[in-house]
Amino acid sequence: MAEAVRHDKTARQLRLLSDALDSGRLGPVRRLINTLAPAEIGNLLESLPPGKREVVWGLVDPEDDGEVLVHVGDEVRESLLADMDPDEIIAAVEDLDIDDLADLVEDLPDTVIDEVLKSMDRENRERLEQVLSYPEDTAGRLMNPDVVTVRADVNVDVVLRYLRLRGELPDHTDHLFVVSRRHQYLGRLSLASLVTHDDSTPINRLIDDEQPAIAVEDSADAVARQFTDHDWISAPVVDDNNILLGRITIDDVVDIIREQAEHQALGAAGLDEDEDLFSPVARAFRRRLTWLGINLGTAFLASSVVGRFEGTIEKIVALAVLMPIVAGMGGNAGTQVLALMVRGLALGQVGASNVRVLLWKELRVALMNGLSLGLVLGIIVFLWFHDLPLSLVIGTALTINLLSAATAGVMVPLTLKRMGFDPALAGGVILTTVTDVMGFLSFLGLATVVLLR
Repeated sequence: MAEAVRHDKTARQLRLLSDALDSGRLGPVRRLINTLAPAEIGNLLESLPPGKREVVWGLVDPEDDGEVLVHVGDEVRESLLADMDPDEIIAAVEDLDIDDLADLVEDLPDTVIDEVLKSMDRENRERLEQVLSYPEDTAGRLMNPDVVTVRADVNVDVVLRYLRLRGELPDHTDHLFVVSRRHQYLGRLSLASLVTHDDSTPINRLIDDEQPAIAVEDSADAVARQFTDHDWISAPVVDDNNILLGRITIDDVVDIIREQAEHQALGAAGLDEDEDLFSPVARAFRRRLTWLGINLGTAFLASSVVGRFEGTIEKIVALAVLMPIVAGMGGNAGTQVLALMVRGLALGQVGASNVRVLLWKELRVALMNGLSLGLVLGIIVFLWFHDLPLSLVIGTALTINLLSAATAGVMVPLTLKRMGFDPALAGGVILTTVTDVMGFLSFLGLATVVLLR
């Protein structure tokens, strides 16, 4: 429901924005833009063709430029940065949080990166270099080194005076982190506990040591799962020696979850989640041509199977009418299983320990669906062609192909994962090939044996 409301709001804003741009009235456009959060501005920019996007980008408050750049895809960001001079870029990114700046800095021109680093104080420059030293899609790259730490051997009054002296807290601060003299993570201290206990209360009595810290080398997917499982707002990040390095906050995790969803949806079609909706025709052509070329090759494989039964099809013309049904039903059934598997792999729910149970379950579901749908399809074919053997052949072939689809739906993504390939990106093509080949082979093969004997 909330997602639908958000989409309706975006569509309404886009319509108002387009109408104002078409009329040449930039005042209403500027007022609309200034009422939006940076993430909403980024979403609108991605929804506009290049000409209008350039106009709207020029009307965005410079104070919001950096945050907007963080909230757009790589291709759109590249186009926006191309329209900015170095001084504008430096001004846009200088106030960003370290974790957001780490996401953005590698997309900046080299000359601008040098100037950005020079504009930072030594502490923040070292923090940025520390975050950039970790691989992408790891906790180290996601974390913000700006954390508030306290010692366990002080009391509440000392901590409160320290916070007042500090003057402000980082965004999404719900806990302070308690560390030892060697800066090792001991636990967390909630702000609620801090303000509801007597000033003389020792901090070591208020420590919550049940929240596990996130290892700096953990993957982004693992981080997202932990936040989802524990409903965290923030979490500490530590190294192998349990030294506190920084923290990850819920806003970064929401971005990870959204990117995962976009990747699964677009990856199945061979598309990149960072691709610009209005990317240049030549670039879109090159990207999609490769994927479509692979599909063309697999289509020839399925066609070669059909070609081997050319004589059978010539004698029984009804086979040409019916064989797409078997292949199509197998493809649809396999896609259902593939979607569940890709999701399960992304969430860490599928592994060597449960794959046999999962495969056996899917085979039984496929058998039940095959027998049920095969019976219905057989009756329809009999009423259509008045040919009982043909009805039995197509019902049996459908059941065989649904079993093949279930097997492929489980095993293909697992195999791709073990080989280091992305199941969401490559699984669909392989699955379609399997179901097409098995659909045609089972139907035409049975027809040759049963109907032409």
